Amino acid sequence: MPSRKAWLGVAAALLWACLPEWPRIPVEGASIRDWNAQTFWYEPWGRSGVHKGIDIFAKPGTAVRAASYGVVLYRGEIERGGKVIVVLGPKWRIHYYAHLQAYDVYPGQPLLGGTYLGRVGDSGNARGKPAHLHYSVVSLLPLPWRMDDTTQGWKKMFYLDPNQILSRAER
Repeated sequence: MPSRKAWLGVAAALLWACLPEWPRIPVEGASIRDWNAQTFWYEPWGRSGVHKGIDIFAKPGTAVRAASYGVVLYRGEIERGGKVIVVLGPKWRIHYYAHLQAYDVYPGQPLLGGTYLGRVGDSGNARGKPAHLHYSVVSLLPLPWRMDDTTQGWKKMFYLDPNQILSRAER
């Protein structure tokens, strides 16, 4: 018989999967006019082949805020993304913020939607390009019905279209 602690862990995991997101656009002052909705899953797109997010353009240094509540899993630098922040949000979704100029959160930090994360920049493979935030949302739970026969279409089980998520923020 599983312990009470184990049952509490299972209950917490299920609750986290069911919680609402209450999304918001992660760049301060931005609206859906500040990115091209057709760039999600656009190809060809550099070494990754397919663009698995959206680029929200803004002036360098514009505040980046948490698109939803969650917990910071990682903050650091990687080759393509430059300065990045990875957040575990509700519904077991990873929110990925890349090309930052600076960040101001730390791993393990709990976040509310709208919490200041850092600033828009051009780090990583965006160096020398217009400043923007690359924003992706990845489901840790596979959604096989989303898979299709496009290039890397099997990855659509995991990569969610930020346009659909953020369009709820505009209402």
